[in-house]
Amino acid sequence: MAAVCQVTGAVPGFGHNISHSHRRTKRRFDPNVQKKTYFVPTLGRKVTLNVSTRGMKVIDARGIDSVVKDLLAKGVKL
Repeated sequence: MAAVCQVTGAVPGFGHNISHSHRRTKRRFDPNVQKKTYFVPTLGRKVTLNVSTRGMKVIDARGIDSVVKDLLAKGVKL
């Protein structure tokens, strides 16, 4: 599963691990993306989304209908 949130668009960030001796090695900061299933009353069916935990808070605040409407307007296939 790709580490991309469908709601917020969060993508991995990149940086360095820094050891005690201050050597740097590349690392990747992945967003906390979960596969979550929601029932959407306007569509009359369940929709599975790859959502970050911040995206889940957005869905709680705005409502699943509003979020799905915006995703469909962007052309995301659900």
